[in-house]
Amino acid sequence: MEPSKESSAISGNGGAKKIGTGILLSRLAGLLRESLLRSVLGLGPAADAFTAALRIPNLLQNLLGEGSLSSSFIPVYSKLLSEGKEKEAGNTAGAVASLLIAFTGALTLVGILIARPIAKLLTPGFSSDKLDLTADLIKITTAGIGFLVLAAWCLGVLNSHRKFFLSYVAPVIWNAAQIVILFIAISKDWDPVKAARAAAWGLLIGGILQLLFQFFGVSKLRTKISFSFSWKNEHVREIIKRFNPTILSRGVVQISAYFDLVLASLLVTGAVAALMSAQVLYILPISLFAMSIAAAELPEMSRNTDGKHLGNRLNQGIKQTSFLMLLTSVIYVTTGDQIIGVIFQWGSFDRDDSIVVAATLAAYSLGIPAIGVSRIYQSALYATGDTKTPAFSATLRVIISLIFGLLLMFPLDRLFISNSALEKVPGSIAGDWGPLSQSLRSLPENPHLGAVGLAIGSAIAAWAEMLFLARKTNQKATLESSPCSPMVKLLPATFSALMISIIARWLLSDANAIINCLVCIPAATLTYIAVSNKNGVRESLVLIEGTKRKLQNLK
Repeated sequence: MEPSKESSAISGNGGAKKIGTGILLSRLAGLLRESLLRSVLGLGPAADAFTAALRIPNLLQNLLGEGSLSSSFIPVYSKLLSEGKEKEAGNTAGAVASLLIAFTGALTLVGILIARPIAKLLTPGFSSDKLDLTADLIKITTAGIGFLVLAAWCLGVLNSHRKFFLSYVAPVIWNAAQIVILFIAISKDWDPVKAARAAAWGLLIGGILQLLFQFFGVSKLRTKISFSFSWKNEHVREIIKRFNPTILSRGVVQISAYFDLVLASLLVTGAVAALMSAQVLYILPISLFAMSIAAAELPEMSRNTDGKHLGNRLNQGIKQTSFLMLLTSVIYVTTGDQIIGVIFQWGSFDRDDSIVVAATLAAYSLGIPAIGVSRIYQSALYATGDTKTPAFSATLRVIISLIFGLLLMFPLDRLFISNSALEKVPGSIAGDWGPLSQSLRSLPENPHLGAVGLAIGSAIAAWAEMLFLARKTNQKATLESSPCSPMVKLLPATFSALMISIIARWLLSDANAIINCLVCIPAATLTYIAVSNKNGVRESLVLIEGTKRKLQNLK
């Protein structure tokens, strides 16, 4: 029997809150880990090597893990559960897990054996010493691939049973293992190379602990999981059928990340680590808001793919996501340097490093609203069994991102900030379109802006992808308005918050980063809520009413 619209909505909203809470805790732990990592490594050679070494586990985790399983495994598994076919569901889940173990085990072995060629392929611009360290770190980080992928399988099972919080809070354990090691590195005053190796081992240990934590939750479910290699099972074949286009989609995105790494290795030292540090904050609101809504909606959308029902859930998700993403963009653009200063600027991470990361984050932030809405569209398409359209849209985004990134990165890498003024490395016009000399790249005296070019390319591509997904999804769902309508309605609130934050920054120009954050962020947020409320934005009205009820309950 199909769940009612009301119960389905409650389940989706409650799931989003649980996912959001879990993601918030895990991301806060991730911010602490990244802060400690930057304190130990700064934006030096060891930081670049460690960041490059993370690309291999990140690549295969994204290809085989959470994203791919969410789009292929959860819809099939959730439908079996809703039809009361628990035995078939258990057999299907067990077969998928067994196939993942075999496949990732083989890939892990290959990755360890050819670590140095992989390092050369990933980072052609690295010096020999930095390349050697990267290869050593890849051997360690690659060993943890299987654990992270199986943890993502646990997430898919738990989400299908509406056990959202456990699966999304589990990465706290992964981060905690690295945090402990980084605290030891700081207390023992380890050099950056030794600290980078220790952090890599922490990543491996954390992956094992995270898997054990989630698997404990799976073992408590009523559905019995039967492990086997029954890949001929019709439900397993359906998952594989959906899985292949999803891997293509994820693969294209990871190829983009690979090219970003290759291109950043041709920029000044620290560009690779700057991209990673900016992405930690860039991904936070996307994960916390957009992905939590999209992940909670996917099982519910999969149970009922009627065009009107799908359109209602899409409209709600788009409005909620737009409301949160636009505010985040304003905050990052106007106070990003202050936020980064509070979180990262200590130890080996100095003010120049903050400037580079803040500029990169501001460029990324221009695409945050589009990325958020795209996640909602992707969930709707996955629910209907369409994994090819998101794959094509990902390809489109990568191509556009690379084109604009290549056009902007080298000219911007010649720009640097000295004494609060923007200056340029001397050179011919033709030279602007190529990398700086090795001597200038190895020991930059001032913060260069090459990484910003790659981030701008990513932001432009995000908007192109959103518009493409909107057009394709409109053919399957009944939508009240275009994807840009909620954003257009929020423009007055967005510009008002932007101006208030800029004015507050100017008034507090002599204050420290903490004071700036404590004043500017609340000022921008309150302005945004007030103006959007005046314009009749439902999400603002709900937020205000909810706050009033909570305050009344406290009395």
